[in-house]
Order: sequence, then structure tokens, then C-alpha cells
Amino acid sequence: MVIVKLKSKPKVAFITGITGQDGSYLCEILLDKGYQVHGLVRPSAQRQQTLDRPLREGVTLHFGDMSDLGRLIQILRSIPNIDEIYHLAAQSHVGVSFQTPLLTSDINALGTLRLLEAMRVLNLGKTARFYNAGTSELYGSDMPAPQTEETPFYPVSPYATAKQFQYWTTVNFREAYGFHASNGILFNHESPRRGTSFVTRKITTQVALIACGLLETFELGNLNAVRDWGHAKDYMRGAHMILQQPKGGDYVLASGQAYSVRQFVEAAFGIIGVKIEWSGTGLDEVGTDPVTSKVRVRVNPEYYRTLENETLLGSAAKAERVLGWRPKYTFDALVEEMVLSDIKAVKAGRMFAHTYLDLDWLVDESTDVPEHVEDGPGRVENAPARIEDAPSARIPGI
Repeated sequence: MVIVKLKSKPKVAFITGITGQDGSYLCEILLDKGYQVHGLVRPSAQRQQTLDRPLREGVTLHFGDMSDLGRLIQILRSIPNIDEIYHLAAQSHVGVSFQTPLLTSDINALGTLRLLEAMRVLNLGKTARFYNAGTSELYGSDMPAPQTEETPFYPVSPYATAKQFQYWTTVNFREAYGFHASNGILFNHESPRRGTSFVTRKITTQVALIACGLLETFELGNLNAVRDWGHAKDYMRGAHMILQQPKGGDYVLASGQAYSVRQFVEAAFGIIGVKIEWSGTGLDEVGTDPVTSKVRVRVNPEYYRTLENETLLGSAAKAERVLGWRPKYTFDALVEEMVLSDIKAVKAGRMFAHTYLDLDWLVDESTDVPEHVEDGPGRVENAPARIEDAPSARIPGI
């Protein structure tokens, strides 16, 4: 008797925000697990140039935008047998949200509702599992630490208020429509792929420039802000674990360790052998290299937020208990990886490598550029001949 072992069918995942820090790591994690990965990509000329090259096997990208319900329905309908949907797309800059509250709400809050509604229209709620990327910014200021799933929300920015709508909409679709829908309340998570406008990456890029003799000093805002920083790769591993549970739920993912911006600066300079000494107070405070007597860090009030959460510190006890999740990266290892990566990028003349605008991680370098994109191992679905032909080309949601 011959026993034939049937090959299991690969799981299919759809990721919004696939070109961001989190989306890129999640995509790689899923590919390593044998998934077929589909991703939502906003059209842009830079991205079109990159995506004219063959993509990694198992990846299909779809042009679209979180502001376009019709396009979201069209994309989801075109993907057969979706198992998991990871919603990571967002206008993710807290500071920018004060300048663009309407845009932030449209992309973050209503964009999430559009995606869930697209699932409902297509009857995907009972067959596909949904993950929503939440944020520790939900908690606001003056909340007891550490924050847990039971800590009340008190958002203090347009970004956070939009994220609160996003969170409760996910819960509502779980309870009202029976969706397998989950929220990950993610505390600050960084990596060499973090955008350079975020404070951690701003610090590591400037330290790298100083290390290479290309910069003398740089400016920051609130040095005393305290955050719970982890590695994005750990948190995306947790996002995948959340969707493997039999029922949807809400989970805090955090390192459980808090450090100030000042301490992040000190750790980053420590990687290049500089021990920063602080002098002065308030807006007059400076960080100096005692060996060279050069001022390396100054405070600029323009970088202070209108309202700011002074301290965010999370407890991932539930995630550890239910999921078996624990972060693998320490704070020091995270900072070291970021600084060394940026030094390497500076020396290579690629200062803005590893941001969400850099899609090189998606490209299959082993394959020559084909005449037609769809002939490559990965593909761009419905790639427009001209970027102007792409849907929602001018909508700036990430």
C-alpha cells in the first residue's frame, strides 16, 4: 500500500502598510513560514521604479489606498482564499497629526472601517482573521505604569484619537459581526528600517554622521520623554502569534523596560565610544563630548509636541501567558543594530536606506529584470503603464 502525503496548501495573507517598517518585517516572517503574501502599496514614481524589478517569490503587490473603499473591495475579491489580514497602514507620525488631523483621521480611523467593511461586504469575516495595529499612544498621560489591556485610554493627539476609533471598531466588528478580529497594542518599536523622522532613527542617523565626521551637532525636543522601546521584528512575530489563537482578542506587546530620550542618546553615542556629558537646564541644556569639548546635542523647542505622553511603559503579561510571546532583543542590542546600520549606510552613501521608501528588501536580486513584471517570481497586480493611471495616486496615506 502506497501512502501519498499531500502537500499542505500555503496560507495566504494580505498586509496593508507592507512597505513600512512593520510590514516589511512581517512580510519576511510570513514568507519564511511558507505564506503567499499580498500587500497594499500606494502608487508613487519611486516605488514604480523599484517595482519594475522582479520581486521575491511569494509576494504580490496591489496598488491602492486606505481612502478608497471600492479599490479595497476589488483587491480583496481578487485574492483567493485569504487566511489572514494584517492592517498596518497608517499616517503614523504623532507630531504630524497635529498639523493634519483630518487626513490622519481619514486614513487611520475611517481607513480601518473601510477595510473591515470591505471584509463584511465580501463575507470574509468568518473565514479570514483580522489583525489591527494599535498603539501605546492610546493611553495618554498620567496613566499608572505599567499600562495593560485594562488601563483606560486617554488619547492626547489626533493620531491617538484616530487610533482609538480604530481599536473600538475592531472590537465592534468582532462582537457585532462575529469577526476573528484582534488588536495588538504595540508600544514603541524601532529598527534600522524605522523612518528617519522618528526620534530614535533621527538620533542614530545623526550619531552615524558624527561618527563619520560629517556632522558636529544636532537638535532634539523633549529629552525627558520616557518610552518602552523594543524591536519591530519581535513585535511582528507577536502580531502573527495573535492571529494563530482560536479566538480574536486584544494584547499589549511591550518590552516592560522604560528609557528616556536622553538615555537613548547616551546609548547611541556609547556605540561609537563617546560618553555624553550634560550641562545646563531646560531649553539651554546641551550634550557635550568631553574629549573634544564639542557640543553634540542641543534642545530645540520646535521639536516639542503640543501635547505629549511623558511616560509610556507596558506590561505584556497577557501576551506572555496566552501567546508565549517574549521579546528577544534587549534595548542595548536594538540601539547597537540601528547605529551600526546607519554608519554602514553613511559610508555607502545611502543615508536614507532602510526606510519605508526603500523597497530593496522586496526585490529578488538573483533574477534579471524581465520585460514584463508579471513574469517575475513575485509580481505587481494591475501595474499601471504610467503612475498617473494608478488609482488614488495623490492620496498620501501610508
